Amino acid sequence: MAKRIYFDYNATTPLSEEVLAFYTDILKEYANASSLHEDGRRSAALIKKARAQVASLVNAKEAEDILFTSGGSESNNTVFNTMIALGEKRNNKFIVTSAIEHPCVLESAKKLQAFGFTVEFLPVDGTGLIDDKAYAAALEKKPLFVSIMTANNEIGTIQDIPALAARAHAAGALFHTDMVQACGKIPVDVAAWDVDYATVSAHKIYGPKGIGALYVKKGAPIEALIRGGHQEHGLRAGTYNAPAIAAFGLAAELALKNLAEYGRKTGELRRLLRDGLLERIPNIKINGHAERVLPNTLDVSFPGAEGEAILLHLDLAGFAASTGSACASGSLEPSHVLMATGMGAELAHGSIRFSLGMYSKKEDITALLDMLPPVIDKLRKMSTVAARTEVQN
Repeated sequence: MAKRIYFDYNATTPLSEEVLAFYTDILKEYANASSLHEDGRRSAALIKKARAQVASLVNAKEAEDILFTSGGSESNNTVFNTMIALGEKRNNKFIVTSAIEHPCVLESAKKLQAFGFTVEFLPVDGTGLIDDKAYAAALEKKPLFVSIMTANNEIGTIQDIPALAARAHAAGALFHTDMVQACGKIPVDVAAWDVDYATVSAHKIYGPKGIGALYVKKGAPIEALIRGGHQEHGLRAGTYNAPAIAAFGLAAELALKNLAEYGRKTGELRRLLRDGLLERIPNIKINGHAERVLPNTLDVSFPGAEGEAILLHLDLAGFAASTGSACASGSLEPSHVLMATGMGAELAHGSIRFSLGMYSKKEDITALLDMLPPVIDKLRKMSTVAARTEVQN
């Protein structure tokens, strides 16, 4: 099989070499962590250690503030589900989120509408930052709950979560942030940011799929999404997947240890790719914020070239990339994130997300820069819209 080059780390990361070796070995620890015998106690000890490791990654002051789940989607659903009963109790059914959230947040918010909630989907500016005036106006209505992602999975724009959380609290609202894409790429700090809830996922930080976590600030309301046994203090029933949790813990420890170098390396490669594309391909648009952006994420629009066609050529040439969120890749609709930034559907359809990671190399960038320009030129010559859309960065 010919060598393939991976530019889709935001969709999922491979297991790191260290985590793979550890996970493979720890799979032998099969005992139920809820059992009282020695075998069960060994599994329970693995979970306890992992809880502390994940807490350290997000700077949670107490390990018990970490609730293990099956991943980011379950964590986000758990928080939104909690608001159903809380809204009844407090006689407040108004919540706020943004138009560029991950689909699991957007769909969870829409679910609350069926329970009589009013949901305000905040607009963003052309770079993906929350519209300040719209946020201020929403907070004047005294929402029950606000949910704003730390960093966008498509365009990489980073929000000012400490400021947004402080303003939400001043208005009497609980505050949640989905930090799945931010963890391991930029420093995150649930204590300093003073958020009530935060979401993490193992498979974005070189851990296994099917395991994630929800940070719940002490005293913040929380309701079980999955009911049954006593696990996670009765907040998440089901037999513990101790080996996956342990591997998540190691991945979190390594992500924190390597954070500065990871950001430096991927940021350097991103700049190399961005500058190379701007130099070699005319009339392209770099999406997202120029400075407040994840170091590994580059979203680019190619007017006159259709995104699906670009991806097909990339795939045939051995490159893996994305048209945006992998969670929505089954849809032919243009990216809701790019549309929210004010981009037209035609241009949004011609956008590709390149996301870099631990195993990305300078040679990968060189190979892509050699391959892509003639493909874009070919597709534009076949297009009837190539000359209609001029862009500026």
